[in-house]
Amino acid sequence: MRTRLGPDFGRLWSAYGVSAYGTWLAFGAFALLAVRVLDSSAFAVSLLEAAGPAVAAIVAVALGPWVEHRAKRPVMIGMDLVRFAAMVSVPIAYALGVLSYGQLLVVSVVSGTASIAFTAASGAYLKHLVRGEHLLVANGRFEGTTWTATAVGPPLGGALVGLLGPVVTVLADALSYLLSAFAVLRIRGGDVASPRDGVTRLRPADLSHGWRLILGDRVLRGLFLNSVLVGGLIMATAPLLAVLLLGEYHLPAWQYGLAFGIPALGGFVGARLSARLAHRYGRHRVMIVSGWLRSVFPLGLAFVSPGVPGLLTVIIVEGLLITCMGIFNPVHATERLQRTPVSHTARVLSTWSASSRLLQAVLTVSWGALAAGTSPLAAITVAGVLLLATPLLLPRRSQWASPEPVPPADGVRVG
Repeated sequence: MRTRLGPDFGRLWSAYGVSAYGTWLAFGAFALLAVRVLDSSAFAVSLLEAAGPAVAAIVAVALGPWVEHRAKRPVMIGMDLVRFAAMVSVPIAYALGVLSYGQLLVVSVVSGTASIAFTAASGAYLKHLVRGEHLLVANGRFEGTTWTATAVGPPLGGALVGLLGPVVTVLADALSYLLSAFAVLRIRGGDVASPRDGVTRLRPADLSHGWRLILGDRVLRGLFLNSVLVGGLIMATAPLLAVLLLGEYHLPAWQYGLAFGIPALGGFVGARLSARLAHRYGRHRVMIVSGWLRSVFPLGLAFVSPGVPGLLTVIIVEGLLITCMGIFNPVHATERLQRTPVSHTARVLSTWSASSRLLQAVLTVSWGALAAGTSPLAAITVAGVLLLATPLLLPRRSQWASPEPVPPADGVRVG
């Protein structure tokens, strides 16, 4: 029977879904604008892809304490409006003929920072909105939405660009944030904010508090190290796979789209199965098995070859990988929420997200240099070999005791 999580969860889910579809609809739009409109070099495009998220991650660390002490719905609405204003400035500047590389870089930083703050606030609010026993179901629905948007967004965005020009998807992304803000505004439940300790200034110790909370819990520490390393290594190989398939193997663009659109459907299937598998076999076993499998399958990309066999290899390997990620991620997200004190959820989530994005940027640049010194296929293979060691960071069963319940007094309910 389908678990009912209430209309307020439905509104939060709608906000997440519409912005996710907008984001994936505009996937690669900035790189396209940089190349086709601004005639940017390959290095400039790589810098745009890496530097924007990296700077956003650094800035977002300071936002964790700020989000923590405020009611979460106003923060989410505010971050949606910031993202809307930043993104809509791009088509306006394009129409006026004043679009610049510097503006794209600034917009990337602003929207990335706001996205991290929104994610932190929405995660903390989800824990307030949904009972603990239903968190896995809720996270599974978010995960399924992510992978559906991943499968549908880029092909549809490419078609829109071909029909209406290179800024149409950026405008659609901007409008999605307005719709997200409206959905959050319609939530009628209470809110939550952590009490202040009497100090109004941001102290240096506040910036590291999120990492201290994560590294101080053995399970959270293992999940954190595993997730940032796996995500970083997988994302670092994405541009190299594009160079390999499109450049060296001369794969047509539509086949390249299929190579990543079809496997994303596996993420939707995995997300739908996650809660059922956890109920039948236990969360720890499901996490360990899917965690090992998602670290084994990427090594299959070392055997990608030109032509249809190479295309099928990518589809199969990516499909198996993403299916395992769809199973793993909701369990991981649920365990992270349940082990984090209510009063520090926003800070932990912002620190987690910022660290992940920063490491991804560093590894992307590093693997680009490795590919330049060797070859894209060799660099992809090295990443696959390193991924084999990451499941060793996952918590053992002996560490998998249920966390102590956190009393409601740890957070101040608002409204």
